[in-house]
Amino acid sequence: MDMIVDTSNPAGDKAEEGQENALKNNKQKQLQAVANLEEQADDWALATRPSRQEAEEAVRTLIKWIGDDPEREGLIDTPKRVVKAYEELYRGYREDPAEPLGRTFEEVNGYEDMVLLRDVEFFSACEHHMVPFVGKAHIAYYPSKGVVGLSKLARVIDTFARRLQTQESLTEQIIETIETTLAPRGIALLIEAEHMCMTMRGVHKRGASTVTTRFTGVFAEDVNKQNRFMSLTGECRG
Repeated sequence: MDMIVDTSNPAGDKAEEGQENALKNNKQKQLQAVANLEEQADDWALATRPSRQEAEEAVRTLIKWIGDDPEREGLIDTPKRVVKAYEELYRGYREDPAEPLGRTFEEVNGYEDMVLLRDVEFFSACEHHMVPFVGKAHIAYYPSKGVVGLSKLARVIDTFARRLQTQESLTEQIIETIETTLAPRGIALLIEAEHMCMTMRGVHKRGASTVTTRFTGVFAEDVNKQNRFMSLTGECRG
């Protein structure tokens, strides 16, 4: 007579199955959390993003279009590098420009005069040709209820600069965000930049700079305050 031994362990199998289900659920929760973060990060995007793979394939197509081989040694990883670089260069689409201005300081011993931040370097890209324009911004305001950390003004500038831009739009967007969030008594902004679309291509005018200005509140009402701002930034030219 043959003896059949049942080596199955129903209790153990159920426990193992339960562990597997728990792991699957945890993994799904983690993936959902990542998806939620990505969705939140895309709040400032103006269009639905393609996948990373699609973006890399688009770079390969452009490499072929200019006449090179994306499969050769020097270019094989270029699409990945370009997409990664774009995440940094255009990170402004993933940032809330008003967020840095959320905290103000009211204990300033009654200070009500101009607050000026000079020579804030920035890097942006022309929305017409997607080539860089680089420069500096000078920004000042007369506080109303309190002052904001100086680095926060620079962050607002960087957030908008790290998007496809025209200099005129960049100027307006910075002003509007500070005006809406801080409601100061007045804001002055001057941006000076060199545009590579004029240097690298087209008219090839190296060294030409573009200046945009915007004044609100007491700055707009008082030309003396405008002149003082221009003098302190070193932009008064005789």
